[in-house]
Amino acid sequence: MKTYNIIFTGVGGQGLMLLSSILGKAAVDAGLEVMTGEQHGLSQRSGSIYVHFRVGEPISPIIPYGTADMMIAMEATEALRYIEYLRDDGVVIMSNRVMPSPIETAELIADKERNYVTLEMIEERVRTVTSRVVVLDSLGLAMKAGNPRTENSVLVGAACACEDFPIPVEKVREAVLALVPPKTRDANSRAFELGLKAGASCLRE
Repeated sequence: MKTYNIIFTGVGGQGLMLLSSILGKAAVDAGLEVMTGEQHGLSQRSGSIYVHFRVGEPISPIIPYGTADMMIAMEATEALRYIEYLRDDGVVIMSNRVMPSPIETAELIADKERNYVTLEMIEERVRTVTSRVVVLDSLGLAMKAGNPRTENSVLVGAACACEDFPIPVEKVREAVLALVPPKTRDANSRAFELGLKAGASCLRE
């Protein structure tokens, strides 16, 4: 198979590395080759983090600019920050959460006339690169599943709804249940199914 490139983006503490581990295990269990390149030094500081994830026959863990087939963004502004990696008409699975960094929050408090970027502004800019954008209320769906910390399962479920996603859905579902804490398996299973359903619905529109 050709190499399928996914870039994960988010904010430290959201569980981005777990999401990467889930898809990595699912890919290996499906007999696929996978390489990852992670940046996680800011994971405890609410800073910007990302993961390069390549399935197929990659020769390097780093995704070249403009070649990512998919972006999974756990925070909306991080989708915009790394959009240069996405190929034209690639897929963006994006949470509707906007989480200003602590430094930017301090500036907003100090300057009452200053407005932070909105979700609508972010989506508009992302759509200049691709029309295949799925914006999900990942936190709302996670809470519906019974645990607000299952957002990553919602988003990975939505990603599996993409018709050219290279990892079998069942392998991803099994990896979710294998890697999340045992007490949260039921909630994560529900979150995965909700994400799968929401992603399929959005991609058909």
